[in-house]
Amino acid sequence: MSAGNSPVDPKEDMGVKTSQDAKFYGLSRKFEKPFSNLGKTIVIQFTVKHEQNIDCGGGYIKLLGSDFDQTQFHGETPYKIMFGPDICGLSTKKVHVIFNYAGKNNLIKHEIRCKDDELTHLYTLIVRPDNTYEVLIDNVSERKGNLEDDWDMLPPKMIEDESVKKPDDWVNEPDMDDPEDKKPEDWDKPKTIPDPKAKKPDDWDDEMDGEWEPPQIDNPDFKGEWMPKKIPNPKYSGPWVQPKKTNPNYKPDPLLYKYDDIAAVGFDLWQVKSGTIFDNVLITDDVEIAKQEGEMLWRSRLKGEEEIKRLKEEEDSKKHAEDKIKEEEEKDIEGKISEKTEDKEPEKHDEL
Repeated sequence: MSAGNSPVDPKEDMGVKTSQDAKFYGLSRKFEKPFSNLGKTIVIQFTVKHEQNIDCGGGYIKLLGSDFDQTQFHGETPYKIMFGPDICGLSTKKVHVIFNYAGKNNLIKHEIRCKDDELTHLYTLIVRPDNTYEVLIDNVSERKGNLEDDWDMLPPKMIEDESVKKPDDWVNEPDMDDPEDKKPEDWDKPKTIPDPKAKKPDDWDDEMDGEWEPPQIDNPDFKGEWMPKKIPNPKYSGPWVQPKKTNPNYKPDPLLYKYDDIAAVGFDLWQVKSGTIFDNVLITDDVEIAKQEGEMLWRSRLKGEEEIKRLKEEEDSKKHAEDKIKEEEEKDIEGKISEKTEDKEPEKHDEL
């Protein structure tokens, strides 16, 4: 447990902190009684602070079933929902939203960018019984939509009708050569020509060296291969789009959102650079309570951290300026000492 390096409130900011680099972490807790979200909204919310300026590491949370063995918690442990930020280098800075459906982990089809600074941020996932969802960061909506549309949990409603073939006379080219465009008579020129400025060397011997030929240079009049100009093709049929048909394997599921056996919550992470602080974990069915709790526990902390950061930047800037002045003064003193040494007359001694 740690409140971090520069806590706003050492007591209130206390959270679970990763402490060793290049390690796997597993932390979990089972609920007193498993529950189902049938007919209810479920909200997953927690705060994450990457105060170590993380370069690669996870920051996500998982909901698990009653068959979950806490002593064997690892990356292959089955889970129901995984949600939270993941950062690795410059390319991966996203929020994972993964739902297990029919034994398969399904990733969201859209990119949601996570926060990558060193401040505390609030992550919230809302899943509603109408199969809609919303992802919020710092109580600001970042993405919302429909479970069926934004995950591949179900087969597509429509599939391409392979029985329909593109007509043989379908014209794919939108442009064509202009039949009236003719190549100019003086177009064809050689690519290279003898260098008119070249002179046969004085020591050139035709009998020994063969007949002298000037070297070739690029022909400034060479225009390349002639191509007729393009005009719109009057027979262009447009892009061919494969017709679609109803997928016989598609069956809607009004209970995509539902999990019958939610029994535990946990963090299963790999971090190259440790120092992340997790806090304020909340699993509820009340969106308004989640919002209020988030504002109360997170908003003042963020404002305090921003103020601490501002003061630290001002202090660093001031120290940098003072160090710069000191460095210039030291250079000035060294310069004056050097000038005095050069100007000093050598001592004269009487000859014996």
